Amino acid sequence: MARWEAGARLTVLVAVLSPIAVALVLVPFRDDFSNTNAALVLVLVIVSIAAFGSRVAGLLAALSAAASFDFFLTEPYQAFAINDRDDVETTVLLLAVGVGVSEIAAWGRRQDARADREAGYLAGVREAAEAVASRQSSDEVLRVVSDQLSHVLGLRACRFQYGAAGLGQPARLRPDGQVEWKHNVVDVHRDGLPVTTDIELLVENHGRLQGRFLLTAAPDSRPTLAQLQVAVTLAGVVGTVLS
Repeated sequence: MARWEAGARLTVLVAVLSPIAVALVLVPFRDDFSNTNAALVLVLVIVSIAAFGSRVAGLLAALSAAASFDFFLTEPYQAFAINDRDDVETTVLLLAVGVGVSEIAAWGRRQDARADREAGYLAGVREAAEAVASRQSSDEVLRVVSDQLSHVLGLRACRFQYGAAGLGQPARLRPDGQVEWKHNVVDVHRDGLPVTTDIELLVENHGRLQGRFLLTAAPDSRPTLAQLQVAVTLAGVVGTVLS
């Protein structure tokens, strides 16, 4: 944790200071090229920080770049004031582009993280299928699937019961991936999985009940619909074993 915090502080420091340093390097040459070109150089700095840092780092770099451009590269120099209308527009565009680039970079990182998670879920399904294909015992398959369900859904506990459904009036994870409780569909994205009751995931084969997994959700567990559908798929794998 301490190492992560130190790394985050260093990233923020680099994000703030890098545009200032680049602007200072450009100061001796500010009479030799247009301010538009100087702004483009600062955009490259923002892009580099946004690509390799966090969303916050990218936004700080954008603010620092706009302030540095104003202070060092526009007249009057060494003052947060701009006399030329074109320089005002360039400063505003520099800030807007920097913010936009930071948001795009953050979105890309979220998509990459999501793809990695989904790849992990599919690996769990494959592991369960391999357990079936290798003709492992039903107890071993149940263990593998229980572990995968706990991982995919963020559970505190997961256990299997043979030949039971509805006992204790738990919530239910339906075949379509929706969670139903007390005849209402739970908004898992908004409210998370129910934590005051177990959630049953029925295991069936060709309509015949084999048993159920009882899922105990961890607080603030908000699996996506794709994760819930992976859980249903895993229950289907168990159904083929117990049939």
